[in-house]
Amino acid sequence: MRIVLATDAWTPQTNGVVTTLKATADTLARLGHTVRVLSPQNLPSIPCPSYPEIRLAINPGAYVARELKAFRPHAIHIATEGTLGLAVRRYCRHRRVPFTTSYHTRYPQYVAARWPIPVAVSYAWLRRFHAAAQRTFVSSRTLERELAAHGFARLHLWRRGVDLRRFRPQAGPHPELARLPRPVMAYVGRLAVEKNLDAFLGLELAGTKLVIGDGPERAALAARHPQARFTGYRHGQELAALLAGCDVLVFPSLTDTFGLAMIEASACGVPVAAFPVPGPLDVIEPGVTGTLNPDLTVAIRSALRLDRRVCAARAAALSWDAATAEFLAGLAPIPAALRATLAVSRSSVIIARMTARLTARRLTE
Repeated sequence: MRIVLATDAWTPQTNGVVTTLKATADTLARLGHTVRVLSPQNLPSIPCPSYPEIRLAINPGAYVARELKAFRPHAIHIATEGTLGLAVRRYCRHRRVPFTTSYHTRYPQYVAARWPIPVAVSYAWLRRFHAAAQRTFVSSRTLERELAAHGFARLHLWRRGVDLRRFRPQAGPHPELARLPRPVMAYVGRLAVEKNLDAFLGLELAGTKLVIGDGPERAALAARHPQARFTGYRHGQELAALLAGCDVLVFPSLTDTFGLAMIEASACGVPVAAFPVPGPLDVIEPGVTGTLNPDLTVAIRSALRLDRRVCAARAAALSWDAATAEFLAGLAPIPAALRATLAVSRSSVIIARMTARLTARRLTE
């Protein structure tokens, strides 16, 4: 199958969306599918407001048309709602070609945290964007219920996976952590307002607070919390080994749709402490892979008592193969007749429709 993944978020960015899409594309290719990723790379772009790591392509319509005409995909999935996602959506709608979308980010909450824009306004725009899709993929049952309550329809569960060859328990202490006071309490991810990091870094706890990641709030967080250790981004095996050497992963976000770092930690045998909110509610098995509590201090102390071996064993079922099977099951195949319309101009499509209508009218006269 030839599959298009259209995304405004792609390498070299480091975030959960990019990790998910890259792992899915790699798994699809290994399974024998041909994947074409449409991204802002090598296109004129501007930084996304409040998230400058994401580049928004400027007028990507010609690029989208050229790529879809040449590739003639069997299925199209739009992963993000930025300018490139909008361009692919527009191209498909003009040709009545089915496509699917995914809801990765709680933009209404993120936007409301930065600007005086009501959550209802953002939900209305997002609902309109996704309503044109055959299905909208969501990462959890909690998010599915939440979006359904806001009027979203045709929702499909697409859970996440973890690279179990990389994220696994490690033997012996990590050299970078050997001399740090225990327990080592880690956060992994982007350093931004919506991640609610002050709720973790402001706690009075013995041990070491380790912040693995980077982002626009790093300087401000370091100034407010000089006792914390900031490592910057770590990737691949380096990240997996460092994470496996920690005692607990703290996930303070109240707005994430999933939180890949939580299942990566579980696969390493590291329990998770989090608030009982969407995301953690779907990922954490309380008392087994982590602890959920409105009091994050209580959650951390409880998580530190959990059996790391049991934690790692539970994560063994969370493979990218299983997640990709759910992705494939939700795609909307493009019929051969409609695939042909991807290779023609919009004006030709309009003329063909007008001709068909005139012919039908004459036949009924």
